[in-house]
Amino acid sequence: MRTFARKFRVMLVAHYALALTYRAEVFIWALSGTLPLILAGVWIEAGKSGGRPLEPEDYARYFFCTFIVRQLTLVWVVWEFESDVVQGRLSSKLLMPIDPMCRYLAQHLSERVARIPVLGLLGGLFFVLYWEQMRGWRPGLSDLGWAALAIVGTFALRFTVQYTFGLLAFWTERAHSVEQLWYLPYLYLSGLIAPLEEFPKLLQQIVLFTPFPYLIYFPSRVMMGGDLVHFSLAQGFAVMLGWTVVVFILQRILWRLGLKHYSAMGA
Repeated sequence: MRTFARKFRVMLVAHYALALTYRAEVFIWALSGTLPLILAGVWIEAGKSGGRPLEPEDYARYFFCTFIVRQLTLVWVVWEFESDVVQGRLSSKLLMPIDPMCRYLAQHLSERVARIPVLGLLGGLFFVLYWEQMRGWRPGLSDLGWAALAIVGTFALRFTVQYTFGLLAFWTERAHSVEQLWYLPYLYLSGLIAPLEEFPKLLQQIVLFTPFPYLIYFPSRVMMGGDLVHFSLAQGFAVMLGWTVVVFILQRILWRLGLKHYSAMGA
């Protein structure tokens, strides 16, 4: 275990140095995740018109939290894994005494650290743009602690799901196309476009048993603070953990089957 921790720490440092080398690219990718800043203005104006389930201040704080969650849980491993399989780079990684998944994980975690300065800059810009709605917001330490745990769980779930899609590259050269099918319900049911309060009641109850709300809505609402409308903290974490375990088991099955198929193809 100690040897693994040492190897993983070295990979983190190496990938962090690589991320700093391409920090301009990191900045551009961070800018691509600013959709919540735009949506906040739209929903704030909608809230001012009345008849909405949330107040303008709630919309501003929700989309600020959404912005933070998206920046800290961004995953692109399906494209990395697919490229390694198609171009044959996976073969050399299989010869190394560590699961290739650990390398992809280290790459993602290191990029998160390199993204923090940009996150602070864009977060400050959000406060400047929506100062009237944000100035009274003071999340408690307990809310921030639970939010940090929820963000870790969200990243684990999202990474596990996308890595599972990536494993389909053993059988098809367009694994990312399958992931794009997943992206459509994710876009609308995760809470990225609108908080779940905007959905019909029946749809809200159904969606809560799918993994989508736990990729954006759940950690964002926890970070906002206050009472959770749809579920308790325990229920939210339980559903998130359940989906992560189920997808991880499927991932391990696909990994074993995929390695056999990859070897049979002459790798």
